[in-house]
Amino acid sequence: MKPFILTFSIVMLIGVSGIATYQWIVEPVKSVNTSHFQVSVDRVETVGESETELAAEVEEQTKAQIEEIISVNDKYDDVLNDPEYMVENNIYAKNAAEPDQVTITFAGDILFDENYAIMTRVVGNDDISNGISPELIEEMKSADIMMLNNEFPYSDGGSPLEEKQFTFRAKPYRVSYLNDLGVDIVSLANNHAYDYGESAFLDTMATLESAGIAYVGAGRNLREARRPVYYIINNMKIAIVSATQIERLDQPDTKGATDSSPGVFRCWNGDNLLETVREAKENSDFVIVYLHWGTENVSEIDWAQEKQGAEVAAAGADLIIGAHPHCLQPIGIVQGVPVVYSLGNFWFNSRTMDTGMIKVELDENGLKSCRFLPCLQQGSRTVLLQGEEKLRVLNDMRNMSAGVQIDDEGYITW
Repeated sequence: MKPFILTFSIVMLIGVSGIATYQWIVEPVKSVNTSHFQVSVDRVETVGESETELAAEVEEQTKAQIEEIISVNDKYDDVLNDPEYMVENNIYAKNAAEPDQVTITFAGDILFDENYAIMTRVVGNDDISNGISPELIEEMKSADIMMLNNEFPYSDGGSPLEEKQFTFRAKPYRVSYLNDLGVDIVSLANNHAYDYGESAFLDTMATLESAGIAYVGAGRNLREARRPVYYIINNMKIAIVSATQIERLDQPDTKGATDSSPGVFRCWNGDNLLETVREAKENSDFVIVYLHWGTENVSEIDWAQEKQGAEVAAAGADLIIGAHPHCLQPIGIVQGVPVVYSLGNFWFNSRTMDTGMIKVELDENGLKSCRFLPCLQQGSRTVLLQGEEKLRVLNDMRNMSAGVQIDDEGYITW
């Protein structure tokens, strides 16, 4: 490894160790992001051990894991040996659980605003497993990459947009729930990321960056907002692009990023999105596009989803995941590309609603498997379904999803 990388790693470790030392003492597993290398420390610390000793041990484990990441991704070793390039180009690197495949899971909308019912089970104890069942959390944590839609800003500042009926905001410290859930990356390309104005929007990106959570679909300018996140893992380079059609207005409440101002990546006019997907295709082995689109509370897809899904597939997407309608929508195939039109609410309100996650496995040949995992949001809690309830949701998905087959374990074929 180049001496620069070792020095860079040590500097970054000093920055995070002071904040996280207490957590490492009392908790068995914690993730540590050193630059854009995603590594984990997996030992139980002894109470009373000095901060210096803790930092030294974390440093050694981190260096070893970075060296391992570089060694198993020799196809991209020139990139991995240039951390400044990785940061500039939104490239992350990590190890996969299995040597011959990468597992990625996707969920829909989440909300951490304590002024809404969804937080009822969590406020006062800050235990996210009271809101999302341990079995479901384990499924999320077991993925190599886990992604969902972060439908609110993290900030103590800003003012709610007067013209909006519903505005959301979460306290910045609640970003730790994403780490507790095993989330690696979130989409900010949605119609609530700007609910408390520009200052809260900027706070959100800074909060996610401090927590080591990648985000896509938003930025401090248009160049950043449209920029994919890339993962180098198991000698594959995976691109994730995110954009929003909502709101479908020339002057939306949620500001779109411009060349000189912050905002989300809007795709109601899809030219920038299609150009981004084409560029991602040229620079990666597999392209995932996560879109905020569709009509709220309607299980049928609308004309704009149908139109843009075909355009995005033709531009080079290998998988399209959708959110926004707050309910499940069909799974389809467009020009050979799987399209999950809406995963609905994942953990968003107190309504009783079917939901689910998508779990895909990739290998050197591309998409190896695609699976729908049925879940239920009920009473401000989301659980992974089993038995008859699982089969009920799978049957509903079969009935609405023409052109695909879904077996009793949720595996999707076409």
